[in-house]
Amino acid sequence: MTSFRDLHTGGLLMPNAWDAGSALVLAEAGFAALATTSAGIAFSLGKGDHAKPDGAPSVSRDEMFERIRQITSAVDVPVNGDLEDGYGAAPSVVAETISLSIEAGLSGGNIEDFDGQGLYDEGLAVERIAAAREAGGSSFVLTARTDGQLLASPTGLDESIRRANRYRAAGADCLYVPGVNDLSAITTLVREIDGPLNVVLGLGSTALTVSSLTDAGVARISLGGSIARAALGFIRESARELLDQGTLGFAARQIPHAELNALFAGRAQVLDGGQDGGNSHQGAEDRGGQGRQP
Repeated sequence: MTSFRDLHTGGLLMPNAWDAGSALVLAEAGFAALATTSAGIAFSLGKGDHAKPDGAPSVSRDEMFERIRQITSAVDVPVNGDLEDGYGAAPSVVAETISLSIEAGLSGGNIEDFDGQGLYDEGLAVERIAAAREAGGSSFVLTARTDGQLLASPTGLDESIRRANRYRAAGADCLYVPGVNDLSAITTLVREIDGPLNVVLGLGSTALTVSSLTDAGVARISLGGSIARAALGFIRESARELLDQGTLGFAARQIPHAELNALFAGRAQVLDGGQDGGNSHQGAEDRGGQGRQP
């Protein structure tokens, strides 16, 4: 079986799930690996993500890992975790988050250098990646993410490259510079960063495609929260159609009930948290994927 690390040789397409159901649908499509999305998980909980407005509720580390465990337990492919900034500034806290990630079944994870207001001091950011590397051991695929291009006043691309290379020297396996949507700039990142590059698609308007990024030498392509946001967009459109027109045209795009039952068969104990000690798994098999439709 190909390891998660070995998948980073070029063009790994890794969409992001936000719960067990979305993970199973994505895995069924045939992707070799999945990632979690902090944005998708936050929005599914009715909370904010990343640079939140003052007073917006945020997702705690415990809440995030509860959802991560549901995702990793639901699928058999490697899962990469969106671990925010490691849930604390101190390198020791970042190391603890990586240890929790391994316990939760993640094969890898991203650590950001953004603290919610701005970038961490570069020296401290390097220390945080070094601590994550030590905690992750040799098998955990550590991605260092530098968020300078997402700031209201973006840093120069040269600073993002410098930070990425320092994180690589500190032990990062993969480097991630979100917010770059120009192919020539991405080509520069591939050339100047001394390690595999992750590029996110769907973050803002872009003409980038999977094939163009693969041809440019990008090692890994993720989707961030774009699928989750699109799903919420579909809910909004459905609600507007129902209220404004009184029609259900949106229902034509649903996955049939029986198909979802079949897909989720054997996963009931994951989806309900395993409260019945495994009996729900047997119940799903006994029903043969059938059930009362709402």
